[in-house]
Amino acid sequence: MNETKTKPLTNPTRRKFLKYTAAATIAAPYITSVKAAPTEINMLAWYGHGEPDIVGAYEEANNVKFNAKYYAGGDNMLALISQSPPGTYDLILSDAEFVLQLNAAGYIEEMDAAAYNFDDMLHDDFKQFPGHWKDGKLFSVMVRGGHLGVSYNKNAMTAEEAMSYKGFWKPELKGKVGHFDWHLPNLGMMSLQNGNGAKLWDLDDDAWKAVQETTMSLRSQVGGFFDYGGTFNSLKNGEMQAMCGIGDWITGVLEKDGAPVASVIPEEGGIQFTESYSIGKGSSKQAEVQKFIQHMLTPEGQVRSAEMAAYPGFCITKGGLALLQETNPKEAARSGQVEGAVNEPIRLINEGRIHYRDIPTQQGLEDWNDFWSDYKNA
Repeated sequence: MNETKTKPLTNPTRRKFLKYTAAATIAAPYITSVKAAPTEINMLAWYGHGEPDIVGAYEEANNVKFNAKYYAGGDNMLALISQSPPGTYDLILSDAEFVLQLNAAGYIEEMDAAAYNFDDMLHDDFKQFPGHWKDGKLFSVMVRGGHLGVSYNKNAMTAEEAMSYKGFWKPELKGKVGHFDWHLPNLGMMSLQNGNGAKLWDLDDDAWKAVQETTMSLRSQVGGFFDYGGTFNSLKNGEMQAMCGIGDWITGVLEKDGAPVASVIPEEGGIQFTESYSIGKGSSKQAEVQKFIQHMLTPEGQVRSAEMAAYPGFCITKGGLALLQETNPKEAARSGQVEGAVNEPIRLINEGRIHYRDIPTQQGLEDWNDFWSDYKNA
């Protein structure tokens, strides 16, 4: 009986060997050019800083990947770091007033001051920002900022009424005044309302008691205490018609979408939030983090930051401001980042209308936080 057997594949002919070898040689370049896995950078920041509109293009160009952990409020930030071993966070975005505490607790690394172009900063204060330097050594770099004042619905308050914190007590706003749920900006505003000016954070016992009384007198006007999303939505849907503790960083997003809201710096003065980058203690990615911070101080990085989808901010470099005015004049004008604007950031600073947000000097943060809890529960 005849059998048909399959021919074995062993011992291939010379012709077949050369054919397979040639194919492998052609494919080799494509195999060896496979992109390496991105370097992962763990970021601790306010919401928005690790989103694609800020880091997407940089990730693609530099083969890195940001893993963002978000927080709201400096107290929350400190708690998250204290619960994590050194090296957990490579990049820490903090409010400037907390840098001293980060440094004192050993949570951040010394930075190479020569690596950053401080000469391009818009204001001398930004070059040697309080708390960012210690004994001539750099520990944090300012990258953006914004101003806090009276935020309001233009159908519920006039611009004139909004030019004083007293507007929050308007009878028609009963139950319609909201608070961004963080004690520092809110109590700072109540301190300004009391006329403390540049000493708004430096309160003796009598002045601190007076701030508490002023704050408590507003309680019957208040309809709620909100996180970022709640603040945004309550202003958007009209549930709240005035908001204490915020500024254009919230209303700016809504305003660009057509909502009838705005923020102004009242006669009593306003508060600047200042956001800065530090390198986390024990990070193994210090070179990569330094490169990214350098990028955020370029004109392109500054414009991207100013236009952040989550919440807008101010350019803090000359190059960034010039590029924003050139590429997005509408946003530059809306946010006051043009010469002669009523709310021009640098002019307001120079006039003494703006006070950098700080922590209390004669009380502890826990004292302010405890009162804030009592106020919320009153």
